[in-house]
Amino acid sequence: MQTLPRRVTRRASVPWCRRIVLVLALAGLAGCDVAETDTAATAPVPARELPRLILQITVDQLRGDLPLRYEAQFGEGGFRYLLEQGIYFDNAHHAHANTETVVGHTTLATGAHPAAHGMVGNLWFDRKAGRTVYNIEDTDYEILTGGAGVDSQTEIDPTQLAAGSDGRSPAAILTTTFADELSIATLGAARVFGVSVKDRGAVVMAGHTGKAFWFSKSAGQFVTSSYYYDAYPEWVNTWNSRGIPQSYSGASWALLNPVEGYLFGDRDDQPWEPDFAGFGRTFPHSYSAVEDPYFTTKLTLGPAGDRITADFAKALIDAEGLGDDDVTDYLSVSFSSTDYIGHLFGPSSLEAEDNLLHLDRTLADLFSFIDREIGLDRTLIVLSADHGTPEAPGYLRELGKLGGYVTPDNWDTTKAAERIRDRFGLSGKLIQGYDHPYLNLSNEVRNAEGVDLVALETAIAEELVALEGVAYAFPSSRLRQGSLPENALTRAVLNNYNPDRSGDIYVVFNPGWFINDFDGLSVTVTHGSPWRYDTYVPIAFAGYGLSPQTVSRRVHTVDVASTLAALADTRPPDGAAGDVLLEVVGQ
Repeated sequence: MQTLPRRVTRRASVPWCRRIVLVLALAGLAGCDVAETDTAATAPVPARELPRLILQITVDQLRGDLPLRYEAQFGEGGFRYLLEQGIYFDNAHHAHANTETVVGHTTLATGAHPAAHGMVGNLWFDRKAGRTVYNIEDTDYEILTGGAGVDSQTEIDPTQLAAGSDGRSPAAILTTTFADELSIATLGAARVFGVSVKDRGAVVMAGHTGKAFWFSKSAGQFVTSSYYYDAYPEWVNTWNSRGIPQSYSGASWALLNPVEGYLFGDRDDQPWEPDFAGFGRTFPHSYSAVEDPYFTTKLTLGPAGDRITADFAKALIDAEGLGDDDVTDYLSVSFSSTDYIGHLFGPSSLEAEDNLLHLDRTLADLFSFIDREIGLDRTLIVLSADHGTPEAPGYLRELGKLGGYVTPDNWDTTKAAERIRDRFGLSGKLIQGYDHPYLNLSNEVRNAEGVDLVALETAIAEELVALEGVAYAFPSSRLRQGSLPENALTRAVLNNYNPDRSGDIYVVFNPGWFINDFDGLSVTVTHGSPWRYDTYVPIAFAGYGLSPQTVSRRVHTVDVASTLAALADTRPPDGAAGDVLLEVVGQ
């Protein structure tokens, strides 16, 4: 491959005085007058080499306070490396309302709000198709491994999807990602990959121009689709043939350290925790054997899922030669076990605590590998999360706090429906269904002659907020009109609104309340709200010679892609709405 000419970074083209202005501005001090500076002061700073590799790590369901909660228990080289040797933003939030997996991942990838990038939920109702669709399904691009399609990793009931919907591609993303812009800027020379247990965690981060691999629970191996390859690269076949997931057969997830050293060491058996398929509520948790139909699912319910993902990522770095030349490469690794464990046991549990200690060791091993192969000084690492998480209602109630489960099946909506039909002269089916967080009206109602949709949606919203557990209901028609009160919550809902994909009424449950359903399983916690426990995530930049700093000003996840673009000297993604984090680029 021909080496591209070196490009001058944006930082190199900023005069010294203006760089000082940036620093002074952060401190609230006056800047200098560029026109009056002498020639020595305005001399350009020597160009700094671009990173050989950008490693973007997303920890699924890592609420922003959790790395700080367990900081004293971490070893060297993992989370501690990010906290102590990186630039750590401890007041970072998503600015959109629906804090689900694909929404957060795509926001981190694009720097755009869901209103622009289009991934408004893990599922949405497609009115043209007349059915609920999965965010990255694409019938044009089949998965290369037969029988490795829709499984429990989609977090939905596969019966909701149409036949053939197990193909996968990034086609539904409406804007470019940072990875796309890196490919464009390097004339396609940058090697771009996404890896995760979850298909959507890999696909959206790799963007339209990269390649993605994810772990199929039904196949027990990493897979991809024909969007990316006609056949698997030989190194993927080799890795799959090693049977690393299968090597956990008969093994168990045991505590990493003596139980006395854990914050939640005396809370190993909490009454609200479910026992999924014999995985158990107490340590050790058995992964069972390969003959168990839930074996591969159980791997992702413990630290094994993240270790397997990291091992595959290291094989990819080696086989694809990432970081081997002076063209910046990109690798996204999304770790999913924290999310699965959080759903079952909650974030304040012995399982969640021990999992983060295991993940800390997995990160340390990955960073050490990259340091040997590429050099951390030549690698830019950024870590964040797709969303946070609420506490388990049972845990909150032990502390005397509010919280509980919303059970729509118990709602008595008969009289409310009668009032709506009588008021608007309607008959027949009123509601098409609910795909979180949107309630969808039936096409019969939407197309009824003479119906004022604004008034109808508003009336239904008023009935909804009278139901147990519902805090707000936002009619989409009023979002389009801009006739709702201006506040942070409305802005977050509006940031999530895409006219082609969002439903008719956005439903927000009370803080600490949620529907506890996860892929048909009753679970301990479920994220997806606009409340701060779900929007709060960490953002950390490390490596690449960055000087350590902790920043407590409020920043947003849309800032990440714009900051990466500034560091890699690319154009920001098409829909990027964030600011460049000056603490990172100003060094």
